[in-house]
Amino acid sequence: MPSTLEQLSPTRVKLTIELPFSDLKPALDKAYKDIAAQVNIPGFRKGKVPAAIIDQRYGRGAVLEQAINESLPQAYAAAVEEQGIFPLGQPEVDVTKLEDGELVEFTAEVDVRPDFDLPDFSTITAEVPNLESDEAQLDERLEMLRQRFATTTEVDRGAQEGDVLTLDLVGSQDGEKLEEATASGITYKLGSGGMLEGLDEAATGLKAGESKTFTSTLVGGSLKGQECDIELTVTKVAEQELPEVDDEFAQMVSQFDTAEEMRADLAEAILRQARLEQAGAARDKVLEAILEKVDFELPESLVAGDFEARQQQINSQLAQAGLTVERYLEEVEEEEAKTPEEFWATIQKRSHDALRAQVVLDKLAEEQNFQVGQEELTQLLFQKAAQSGSTPEQEMQHMMEHNHAPEWMAEIRRNKALAHMVNAATVTDADGNVVELSRLQEDGTLAEGDDEDSADEAPTKPAKKAAAKKAATKKAAPKKAAASQEPAGEDEGDSPTEGGAADEGAEEKPAKKAAAKKAATKKAATTKAAAADQGEAPTEGGAADKAEVSDEA
Repeated sequence: MPSTLEQLSPTRVKLTIELPFSDLKPALDKAYKDIAAQVNIPGFRKGKVPAAIIDQRYGRGAVLEQAINESLPQAYAAAVEEQGIFPLGQPEVDVTKLEDGELVEFTAEVDVRPDFDLPDFSTITAEVPNLESDEAQLDERLEMLRQRFATTTEVDRGAQEGDVLTLDLVGSQDGEKLEEATASGITYKLGSGGMLEGLDEAATGLKAGESKTFTSTLVGGSLKGQECDIELTVTKVAEQELPEVDDEFAQMVSQFDTAEEMRADLAEAILRQARLEQAGAARDKVLEAILEKVDFELPESLVAGDFEARQQQINSQLAQAGLTVERYLEEVEEEEAKTPEEFWATIQKRSHDALRAQVVLDKLAEEQNFQVGQEELTQLLFQKAAQSGSTPEQEMQHMMEHNHAPEWMAEIRRNKALAHMVNAATVTDADGNVVELSRLQEDGTLAEGDDEDSADEAPTKPAKKAAAKKAATKKAAPKKAAASQEPAGEDEGDSPTEGGAADEGAEEKPAKKAAAKKAATKKAATTKAAAADQGEAPTEGGAADKAEVSDEA
């Protein structure tokens, strides 16, 4: 089936495709068979109605329409492959000529990946922070373990710093109770701060059953920033006793015999996490450097569609949290944008950057012919299950039900493309030392190699006991109040999907070829069919968002 290509713009083409009736015959025979099985005509058994009778009763046009719609996706896909183009959306199809018994001609206009050259990745340089041992973080993790296994004893005395109190709070303005500033049964460690200004001073010295009123400025909700009177009642005072970090403690909370071994394991876990964060920074920096060296346009419809999908996703997330954009900006101090206009401008830029990164990574994946194995897809299912708190089986079912396999495979191919770029680039730390990322494993350990271990080599891991409790070494993510909680990213991030939209959102995917979907075809010969760690803003941020890839080098 011959085809011709007309370049309408750097990012849009028009395919003209001829489909001979000899190629259409299998679809015609199937159309007659399908119609015959659906209709009841006196004198003929169901499914045995001759083609001539169907033409007489229902018209030849109905049969041709069904056959053409059945054949267009395959013909379109063949033309795409023949012309060597890479569609970035669904085509708009018109049947322009129909000569019964001879041929069908149709056109397909579609946005395509622009033509550009990738830079020499070996010329790319990036600098990342040094990898240093963080004693403060180690102490923080040990302190968390001590707090988790601390014991409390109720005491009959005035509250002191470090005591664990049970409180009732009643807020009011001008004598009128404020439900939004009222709570009971709150557990609070005196001196920890972070709740209400003046609370520590007011609670100090109070015994169980005693009350005190103080004035404070509310830090959340619709009354944020307003002063009100807070009546504080202490219902229980408990003294907290923290366990010493000794061998007995290590045996109680971990699989190690000694405190020294437990500290070494915690230090190694921190080092592994630091390596992964350093690798993430390297990927971001390398990708940003490459994007600065390539210049190409993106289809306007693709850019607009992706931004609209992100807007819908964010607004939906905010609505579920009972927030508007204005309220969100007031509640979340970490958000740099101060107005809705600034906020959406940031989202629009991120959307545009993400699409550019996808186009670059897809081009490299095509050039290098990166393939996806079953083991890699299975690994991605396990990663998504861990991120969403589901099971690999549930993720597999979700993938099949929503036809996410192509985009998730594209995600893996982009990971490979980004890893190829990073390994070819030169990445150094702030001291000028080359950072070896090719040996980094997914868990932050380093694969064995012939090269000498770098200065950031992990300490030797102590032998573990065969049967013991598992160490609770990870720091729990602090939970925010609903009023200040930030919407999550994709399906995510759902994991992030190709257009930057959530899996459940708009399904326009830049890298997916429209020919695979029948929805891109015509229903009638003359009808035109238009074929996207904590504290982050409610979007996918950073170059990891741009690339739509997971954290593997």
